[in-house]
Amino acid sequence: MLHAWLADALLVLHGLFILWVMLGALAVWRWPLLAWLHLPAAAWGVWIEWSGRVCPLTPLEWRLRELAGQAGHRGGFIEHYLAAAIYPDGLTREVQFALGALVLFVNLALYGMVLWRRRARRSRIA
Repeated sequence: MLHAWLADALLVLHGLFILWVMLGALAVWRWPLLAWLHLPAAAWGVWIEWSGRVCPLTPLEWRLRELAGQAGHRGGFIEHYLAAAIYPDGLTREVQFALGALVLFVNLALYGMVLWRRRARRSRIA
């Protein structure tokens, strides 16, 4: 029972981490010091997608499910929970590269807006 609960909690944490990777720059807009936490997470997300590797949280979830007597899944978190609904044939390298590029593009755009906002605020003060 404990292993099943831990696997579910890890699954939720993994999903929240992916949201943080994709949209954490919105929090940086409000609280700029969060950039120190978000930028490494975003870089990790891009690297995982572009390298074709599996996030270490995925095998940990599989192991916890196995210990709980549950059937795990194969493939990465995105492939199993997200991309399977969007791309039924599975997650290809091209799709992984596109997802990594999307993470990079969204975050570059959001950080560009954060920097633009800070410069505009400084020029009004001066």
